[in-house]
Amino acid sequence: MTRSFSEDLTSLLDQANDSMLDLRHDLHAHPELAFEENRTTNVIRDRLDSLGWERSFCPTSTGAVATLKGARPGKRVMIRADIDGLPVQEEGIASFASVNPGVMHACGHDVHTAGLLGVADVLSQRREQLAGEFILLFQPAEESLGGARAMIDGGVLEEHRADFVIGAHVTSLAPVGFVGTKPGIMMSEARALTVTIKGKGGHGAMASVDGNVVLAVSHLAPRLGEVVATLSYEGTNCACSAGVIHAGTANNVVPRTALLRGTLRTFTPEQQSTALLGLQSLLVDIASQFAVSCTLELGEGTPAVRNDADVAMKVLASASSFVGAANVMQLPPASPSDDISEFLNRIPGSYMFIGGAKPDGSSGMHHSPDFSVDDASCRAVAGVLAQCAVDLAQP
Repeated sequence: MTRSFSEDLTSLLDQANDSMLDLRHDLHAHPELAFEENRTTNVIRDRLDSLGWERSFCPTSTGAVATLKGARPGKRVMIRADIDGLPVQEEGIASFASVNPGVMHACGHDVHTAGLLGVADVLSQRREQLAGEFILLFQPAEESLGGARAMIDGGVLEEHRADFVIGAHVTSLAPVGFVGTKPGIMMSEARALTVTIKGKGGHGAMASVDGNVVLAVSHLAPRLGEVVATLSYEGTNCACSAGVIHAGTANNVVPRTALLRGTLRTFTPEQQSTALLGLQSLLVDIASQFAVSCTLELGEGTPAVRNDADVAMKVLASASSFVGAANVMQLPPASPSDDISEFLNRIPGSYMFIGGAKPDGSSGMHHSPDFSVDDASCRAVAGVLAQCAVDLAQP
């Protein structure tokens, strides 16, 4: 009797595991920033070629798209992974720590990429028993919130039409084996903010409150949370915070300009409008208090991650068959964002979190210099995504 893909998945992952971990370690040691993922792209494309996938149209200079047709008719399933790192100096002691100064895979995109290449491996081994068609999309520049839109604007969805889209994000906050998602809004929408503050400046020995942009920006940063203090969605609070503050060139000079960059994270357009009105009011208050001018500029943004209800429930069922029902749960919305939302707004699909925390508790927080996840998370990502994709592809 012919065994099913689900019955063979464990042994297929056993065969793919060493290569997948080697890829993860290599990618982690050589992280690259948004739209600069040239080495990463070459690694991905070489691996896809070696596994017999058909590489096809990719509208961005970095990233990759590849397809595999099963032996029988079925649905077309797109599986997406992000590939970029962050401008963070790694403080970990792993043997495969980043060799690129000031750049780190501090959010797990190395796991996502290696995991999706693991999916490529196991699906290629069972092409003759699969239904449907699979599209692997390796997306650049998630961290800058521009990669998904660049691929879509370049025509990737017209060239690669899909019935469903899925993806996964490893999390250092849950153990390996955990899978969580939810129907509807799962993650917040994000908007980049830049506030420019201008004042009269002057000599540090004669500094005053009036016109002092250093004082103004230092008072603005801790008050950003006020603009979302009353806003939440299904029990999860919205967020507004600073990530960059820049002012001055000398210790005895009060500069004329200060800059604050941050993000606003809300769950609905109405919440974003309310928060932006609150931010403008806050800037008026700061301007009055310190006799400065404050100018707000809105940068890149991405919509909330909204899962299709039917697909999310199918994903939960497929994940349960791989990791066990006790390890799968529906989650409340999460305040971080992800630009897979651009794909989910155009194709029915579902995003999910997959656990990767180290058993000793040393994983650290996402985007921090000591972030790390267990190697076993690669296998979990590959297994869950492969099972979900094969199930969704059934005619």
